[in-house]
Amino acid sequence: QLQLVESGGGSVQPGGSLRLSCAASGFSLDTYRINWFRQAPGKEREGVSCISSSGGSSIYADSVKGRFTISRDNVKDTAYLQMNSLKPEDTAVYYCAVVRGSCTLRDSGYRYWGQGTQVTVSS
Repeated sequence: QLQLVESGGGSVQPGGSLRLSCAASGFSLDTYRINWFRQAPGKEREGVSCISSSGGSSIYADSVKGRFTISRDNVKDTAYLQMNSLKPEDTAVYYCAVVRGSCTLRDSGYRYWGQGTQVTVSS
């Protein structure tokens, strides 16, 4: 079965850190760019970050720049989102998605989506 599986979500206090993982099952990630999105209750889905297929370039939403780091391991067919200095406004369900092409943060046209992992930042 071809799918993406996210993991690593949880509850943390403001200022804490989490690392999300996005693992591909049934296919190889090495020709796809990988995006992370998030959706908070009552809000539209937001593009968070993107990394190119080679891992050589990445982009971030202004809201997470300097705090989040995207990476990938094409041998393990896994992508990561390291989230530091977390804020309550980072609370959302985080999704990964893949498609071929250059990085953007647009949320349409993706080949595969994961099921999402909940991140809650609260004191």
